[in-house]
Amino acid sequence: MKTITIFAALLLTASIGHAQSLTASQAKAHEGESATVCGTVASERTATSSRGEPTFINLDSTYPNQLFTILIWGDDRKNVGELPNIGSHVCAKGLITDYHGVPEIVVRNSGQLSK
Repeated sequence: MKTITIFAALLLTASIGHAQSLTASQAKAHEGESATVCGTVASERTATSSRGEPTFINLDSTYPNQLFTILIWGDDRKNVGELPNIGSHVCAKGLITDYHGVPEIVVRNSGQLSK
């Protein structure tokens, strides 16, 4: 019994240390959690006239029907590096938050984005 308890504790510790991987459509049910969200880039737009010059990368569907958004602020663009192309597969790692009913992750560096 002691071996089973130790094994269960190790499994729990391992699962806490690793963020789960989700599809863009699954992300909404996991708001407030840290995870990796993956999908296909459907559209990308930088709002150059908006404060902070945000870049929005929408996954699986284009705006305004996007399932998930990767947000990169202008000040973080240099830390993120090259953005994924439309049609490419991308994953973003971080805290899933809600913005006007759409789940998003704010990406601040290249370690949060994998292509």
